[in-house]
Amino acid sequence: MADDSDLSRLLAAWARKDSSARDELVSLVYDELRLIAHRYLKGERPGHTLQTTALVNEAYLRMIDLDRMQWTDRTHFFAMAATLMRRILVDYARQRGRDKRGGDLTIVSLDGHDAAQSQGLDIEALDGALERLAALDPQQARIVELRFFGGLTVDETGAALNVSPSTVKREWASAKAWLLLELESR
Repeated sequence: MADDSDLSRLLAAWARKDSSARDELVSLVYDELRLIAHRYLKGERPGHTLQTTALVNEAYLRMIDLDRMQWTDRTHFFAMAATLMRRILVDYARQRGRDKRGGDLTIVSLDGHDAAQSQGLDIEALDGALERLAALDPQQARIVELRFFGGLTVDETGAALNVSPSTVKREWASAKAWLLLELESR
């Protein structure tokens, strides 16, 4: 895990358009980015053609395009990386023309809050459900994204969203219940 002070220094330099800081930052956090990517891909259907390295590289390319981003800290950076990876996988699934309601759907368990525990996850169905949840409650959708996909703890999620851990726990429980009902009804 990268040192927080080094990471903060590099994030601040990147925000000032220092491309060498950006490159140094990515090399410093590359292994952690691979873990996030691995969580996502482990939840995908067997035989998925997108690989961990390709997902990390695509997320990196999209981060480079975020030239107005003011990174605040480690949690913000990894939350954004997780969000970008989710969007990449959704775009990839849509390009591949997967059947939205697919015959290969499996029940998604949000109890473990780790995408790696959801083999055969229909990323499009979950993305659609998260978009519907975001329309009703943006904070709950963000909590699901950070905890389920980003692998953040309750405390890290609270810090990223500037809310208390008890709020995260309460909103997480509510969001899980809503998503389970939403996914089961589809």
